[in-house]
This record gives sequence, C-alpha cells and structure tokens, in this order.
Amino acid sequence: MATLTGYRADRVGAYIDKDTEAILDYAVDWSDWLPTSETIASSTWTITVPAGDTDVLAVDSNTYTSTVASAIISGGTDGNIYTVSNQIVTADGRRERRNFRIVVKARSV
Repeated sequence: MATLTGYRADRVGAYIDKDTEAILDYAVDWSDWLPTSETIASSTWTITVPAGDTDVLAVDSNTYTSTVASAIISGGTDGNIYTVSNQIVTADGRRERRNFRIVVKARSV
C-alpha cells in the first residue's frame, strides 16, 4: 500500500485538512507498492467535487519521480470534503489508483 505521510485516518479512510486559502503540495509515495525495478511512467490526479460547490478544489500542477506522485492543490469551499484520486501507470504498464479526502476548513489563529 502507498505511504500517506501527514494524513490521518478514520473509519472511511485517509484524509487531510486544508485551509480555504492554502495552495499546498500533496503526495503519494508508491515505493511500497511498486515492484523492485518498476517506476512511475505517468500520474493523473482527479478530484470529486460535491454538488453545488462554489469554489472548486483544483489541481494546479502534477509531477512525479520514479516512486512518488505529487500535485499542488488549491481552492475549496469551507466545510466541503473532496475525494482526491491519484492514478499511476508504471513503465511496464501496471495501473493502480489511491484515494484520500481533503477536508476544507477556514482556519484562524
């Protein structure tokens, strides 16, 4: 299974909090799942947007190394929960996907 650093888990699965104004990097480390000499050949990020969302959570950029897929994500409406999916294809044509949730909160000090 992929390593999800900085995420928390509940009965539904992995999630992480994000401020409405934050523009942050999110990553999935695939090294535990990838066979020994296998590498990531492509990475795609998708976001499931709740109905009626007014400030859509967006993938601003997408990068990857041989074992880690990353995306910079911005936006989101306070109180909404988004499902984020990362799908990779390996150099040998294997395909896999992992999901996590982003919980958007308007934070204050």
